[in-house]
Amino acid sequence: MSGNEHKRDAARAVVLLSGGMDSAVVLATAIRDRFEAHALTVRYGQRHAVELSAARAVAAALGASEHVEIDVDLARFGGSALTAPGEIPRDVGPRHGIPSTYVPARNAVLLALGASLAEALGARDLFVGVSAVDYSGYPDCRPEFIRAFEEALRLGTRAGATGAPLRLHAPLLAMSKADTVRAGLELGVDFGLTRSCYNPDESGAPCHACDACRLRALGFEGAGVPDPLARRYQR
Repeated sequence: MSGNEHKRDAARAVVLLSGGMDSAVVLATAIRDRFEAHALTVRYGQRHAVELSAARAVAAALGASEHVEIDVDLARFGGSALTAPGEIPRDVGPRHGIPSTYVPARNAVLLALGASLAEALGARDLFVGVSAVDYSGYPDCRPEFIRAFEEALRLGTRAGATGAPLRLHAPLLAMSKADTVRAGLELGVDFGLTRSCYNPDESGAPCHACDACRLRALGFEGAGVPDPLARRYQR
């Protein structure tokens, strides 16, 4: 392998991309840091599938080197309001315990898939857009989970066993939603391409009532800038 090829391989990274505002900022961060960013989007049976087309738009706009989409049917298992028919609860968040919108072990599944792609690509870096500040209280967004999963990857992958363990990056982990909006604007993220709502209507318009909409509004209000998506869908 030539020196240039080795340098290119070392700069590869996998970025989990949902199509929401957080993962868009993380993809932009990885690209800013000169990684060859391979975006990975998972169709896991989420009812807010509008985020899948948003992920395609974000990956193209930010210049991802590749955008991989795969299917893993977590809806088959059930256990979450996000993968089931019916009303999405509105009164959720950490103050009410773990909400019904929690998808069982979702981040563990997504990170494992991202790690698998990273190893296949020869990448050493894996990015995820979790935050433990303004969030819904999901246990798989906590710092201790991220640290433990990185250790699991060190122990359970060929990369780790051969002295080149995967590095798990969660750049938004300690950031508020307002900080995330500010960072995204500095990085040139078009938030109008992103989708956050758990319960959009048939046109993709957000409900402005679910926890995802609440947190998104909190971010833009805190940053002191309007949400371009709210303007777009103004009645």
